[in-house]
Amino acid sequence: MDFEAVRRALAAAAAREQSAERSAAVAAVLREGEVGPEALFIRRGERVGDPWSGHMAFPGGRHEPHDRDLFDTALRETREEVGLDLSNARMLGRLDDVETHQRGLVVRPYVFELRELPPLAVPNAEVAEALWVPLAPLYRGERDTTYAYEHEGRAYRFPGYDVEGRIVWGLTYRMLRLLFAQLR
Repeated sequence: MDFEAVRRALAAAAAREQSAERSAAVAAVLREGEVGPEALFIRRGERVGDPWSGHMAFPGGRHEPHDRDLFDTALRETREEVGLDLSNARMLGRLDDVETHQRGLVVRPYVFELRELPPLAVPNAEVAEALWVPLAPLYRGERDTTYAYEHEGRAYRFPGYDVEGRIVWGLTYRMLRLLFAQLR
């Protein structure tokens, strides 16, 4: 996997949009690392009542009334969560809108390329940590794992990626699978 392949795949794809009662957007921020493309992930802070508490994710969040559109939401949320201004980043494209487990909420993933890496700010209260992760091992299946999840007394196992002992699963896993499918 190389950066040019990512650029070509996203330029050639037409992302599907879904209408929903509520919407959100995330920024899949990529940079060229020592061994190929790396993606910026956050580990969400632990908060009671937050269905994504403690999960690995891309920076992002819900569309607010003052956001012009979902693209603006992705920019604003990334700035708020990790202090990263994407206004000078190259927007490579978008992935298909992804439905969440919450009825009526759809997330739109935008993919950005950073050519220069400004320092990340200390994460805000919504973010426990931010880290750069090489994508090639995820793409090749070298980090495949499962995530054990219990809901209403029932045990489930979901596919995921092991990222330095943290598990990327659920919504973010599905977004990465969309990106990887476009690369194949």
